[in-house]
Amino acid sequence: MTVRTSYMLAALLVAVPLASAQSNRGNKPAAAPPAAKKLFCWEEKGQRICSDALPADAVNVARDEISASSGLRTGGVDRALTEEERAQAALTAQQAQIDAAAADMRRRTDAAMLLSYRSEDELRRVFDERTAIVDNNVRTARYNTVSLREGLISLLQTAGDNELAGRPVRKEVAASIHQRHAELVRTRRLQQSFETQRAELDVEIADILQRFRAMKGISPEQAEDAALKPSPPPAPTPARK
Repeated sequence: MTVRTSYMLAALLVAVPLASAQSNRGNKPAAAPPAAKKLFCWEEKGQRICSDALPADAVNVARDEISASSGLRTGGVDRALTEEERAQAALTAQQAQIDAAAADMRRRTDAAMLLSYRSEDELRRVFDERTAIVDNNVRTARYNTVSLREGLISLLQTAGDNELAGRPVRKEVAASIHQRHAELVRTRRLQQSFETQRAELDVEIADILQRFRAMKGISPEQAEDAALKPSPPPAPTPARK
């Protein structure tokens, strides 16, 4: 039964359960105490609602859990995320993973630069895998953007033809248009994020190469001459006996 907060809390403060005055007879074990009841309180149309049962339409709403015996808050549940918020959270988590990988790469590169790499070619190989991943992300995002845009245009054309012919646009088509547009907006943001990462990666590689040259005492002229020389062929793999 749902009631307003003021009436419910007033009833809670007045109606204090009485303790049983009778003792157990013989050696029979005492009965287990009943489970503590709790109330659910949430906002609905600007008003605070409390109930000892949670209705189906309030399952995804933020709510507080209150002890029925003490009237004190014992917990709470945040509201369920929308589809757009879940997508944004996934994007944020993906961005955090990429940032962590970049920070780890910088640490490993700086620590091993002087000890492990004798030339710029060897140092550049450190970035090959990371560059390939970002390039693949950019290509995939661009492809998805084009695909979603073409699908959205097709749906809009279908809806427009129906309206011009005096036919109503079905709810399924309108819902698909709304969903496809939201996906296109998210994919464009993801594409812009990947393209920004790619540009920043080029700047980072140039900065590390400059630091490497300074630590190795390589002048810009020497670095330019080395870049013009063809890379040596890979060493042949020894045959197994």
